[in-house]
Amino acid sequence: MSPLLDRAVWSALTSRQKHLSAGTQLARRFDPSISPFASTCDNSIEALNDLAGLLQDGADRVFLMQAAPVELPEALEAETADLGVLMVQQKPAKPLPAHAQIVPLLQSDHQAMRSLADLTKPGPFTRRTPELGPFWGIKKDDRLIAMAGTRLNLDGFTEVSGVCTHPEYRGHGLASALSAYVADQIRERGDLPILHSYASNTGAIELYRSLGFEVFQDVNVAVVRKKAGTVS
Repeated sequence: MSPLLDRAVWSALTSRQKHLSAGTQLARRFDPSISPFASTCDNSIEALNDLAGLLQDGADRVFLMQAAPVELPEALEAETADLGVLMVQQKPAKPLPAHAQIVPLLQSDHQAMRSLADLTKPGPFTRRTPELGPFWGIKKDDRLIAMAGTRLNLDGFTEVSGVCTHPEYRGHGLASALSAYVADQIRERGDLPILHSYASNTGAIELYRSLGFEVFQDVNVAVVRKKAGTVS
């Protein structure tokens, strides 16, 4: 499998999604109004110091997600740290019945998408997250009740992300149907679908296994901020 997946965020930030990012040749981050993810090219002190230079004092946070251990320069500290997994779809899932209900989500749906994400917490989701890639949803009586889309986009791979269902409609297979549908859209473009999950989220991992995904590798996840009192 491609070494691009070892630092999938970096691979996206320096290829197909470079236009949505800022930084240096050693460290980059997405525009924070789009996504809080950031990455360095490696764990060299030069790259880590460049990462520190991308963060502002105060409430600014970035998410790091990589196979290598998360190392930080003196100026930064981890607010949280956890273990995740990166999964790759090895074979397409069988079509699921709810496909017929799935519709593309448009700019007019962005507020409803943000509201659903705020309620269900599928991962970092800001007002401009839909700019990362297309999203699809399922509606009932013109109300958005489930959605999924794409996030990281790198050479040969696109990430399924933002999968969530309103609590009132869980248990009906909507998340499975949407995840399978988004993966099919990715394959139609010639990419392999990937996704990330926390290692402790065994229910989600089993769901994705049922859709043809397998764990490719562990990843280290950290939410990072600048230390109080640090002089830039």
